[in-house]
Amino acid sequence: MDFPSAGNPLFRINQTGYAAGLPVTAAVLSGGPVYITDENGTVLRVLTPEPPQADEASGEHVTLAQAEGLKEGTCRLVCGKEKRKIRVLKKPWQAIGNALIKGFYYQRCGCGLNPRFAGAYAHPACHTAPAAEWEHPGNLHRVSGGWHDAGDYGKYTGPGAVAAAHLLYAWRLFPDGCSGCLDLPESGNGTPDILNEARYELEWLLQMQRADGAFWHKLTKERFAPFIMPQDDRGKEYLMPPSTCAAGAACACLALASRIFRSFDAGFSHRALLSARRAWQWLEEHPENLPFRNPEGVTTGLYGDPKDSDERFWAACELFAATNEAAFREKAESLYLRGQNLTHFGWADVGGMGALCCLFELGKKAGPILHGRLKSDFLKQSEALLALSRSSVYGTALPPDGYVWGSILSVLSGAMALIMNERLTGRRDMLSAALLQWHYALGMNALDTCFVTGFGEKTVLHPHHRPSAADGIDAPVPGLISGGPNKLFPYPSTRERLGADTPPARYWLDETPSADTNEIAVYWNSPAVFTAAYFNMLCSVT
Repeated sequence: MDFPSAGNPLFRINQTGYAAGLPVTAAVLSGGPVYITDENGTVLRVLTPEPPQADEASGEHVTLAQAEGLKEGTCRLVCGKEKRKIRVLKKPWQAIGNALIKGFYYQRCGCGLNPRFAGAYAHPACHTAPAAEWEHPGNLHRVSGGWHDAGDYGKYTGPGAVAAAHLLYAWRLFPDGCSGCLDLPESGNGTPDILNEARYELEWLLQMQRADGAFWHKLTKERFAPFIMPQDDRGKEYLMPPSTCAAGAACACLALASRIFRSFDAGFSHRALLSARRAWQWLEEHPENLPFRNPEGVTTGLYGDPKDSDERFWAACELFAATNEAAFREKAESLYLRGQNLTHFGWADVGGMGALCCLFELGKKAGPILHGRLKSDFLKQSEALLALSRSSVYGTALPPDGYVWGSILSVLSGAMALIMNERLTGRRDMLSAALLQWHYALGMNALDTCFVTGFGEKTVLHPHHRPSAADGIDAPVPGLISGGPNKLFPYPSTRERLGADTPPARYWLDETPSADTNEIAVYWNSPAVFTAAYFNMLCSVT
């Protein structure tokens, strides 16, 4: 049974454009030849894709039509009476790459967003009062700055550290793809704006460290705020008890930051490394996992993690890269040999971040275990993502049961792993599969929707995002990526609206209450930044 979209568009495309020099791919929900014409109707190319196949995830019959070597300009895809305009550009994704980074600016906490930089989305400073330690409410700390984590106003150590690290590695590996001016308050200070934005979060992370080296797990209220503007959210904030996962992620991110900022601000680099060392010492003193559990009465985001071996592994790798001290390499080797997932880059499973460090920062210096053996394991694990992409008619590296809360993270995490494989091997099939994940995020999907606010012919209009709902502006804050379809853990109201028969890749509502399908999060934006930086880098050299 087919489940067509409203309006049933025959073609699903990357709605932000295609890059001259890279394959132009569109999903087609019909058989027969596909003609590519210019704006005057002159046929430029005739494509004969494979017959449509049943796609379990979407409930559609789909095939992919692909063309190589199209010149810059506006074209039309034509099949029967159906037409759809596409654009082929030299650098089609610079604007969206910049917007995805600028999206973090709109999430800044503790400062006003100036109309000069935020335009209509400006607002006064928010969350500037001192916060209390949950366990010792009489102890107050002025902990300001950082990013609002998602559609709410909480700030969380582990997820924030991972998001900042994605930005740092995007710049480290693909500086030509993400070094544009973003019109930030810090623009023009001699530091690339992507690093300026990352530093805003890093400065907050440094404040989240206790005197003993631990990191408070999060800074939130007891409950989520109603849908009000951030400056109107004046309830008491609490520094929640520490966890080893939060300490490990913060330790790793700050060790990475110490290397990145060494040539821009030696003093900040030194502070970051000292903080990372103190965190590591606390972790060594607490060898057992100390998971976080919400205290009684607290209902804000849990971000609980049943294991911390991946955070410790990542931290040991980054500290070895920062210090060249053999003890960190030995610890990383020991943790690696226990088993690590090397192709995941989310807040809960950061083994892939350790792999990034070993493969692209340390290289052969990592030694035979963390270079040779890890590289072999990584290539094998990322091969599974290529197989997933090939098993999906849309090319999405996600199984039908993989459409979970924040499924966009799984898609873009897969893109990161495929990109890393291509960087290591030069394999064109890995590049092509990574490109299909990028196309998915920007509109070539069963919903015919570009998941980034402010972009696309059909875009997200009602994200679960408090400022977008409360600011009185019709258009949402731009440059934020939706979590996407989620059939595994939907709200009862979503299940009631969509029913049991709606396929997983279509289990999505563009509605503000639908946090289960349409929330935003900084750690979903950040792998999108990494992916955009890679493809923008390719466009700059082709």
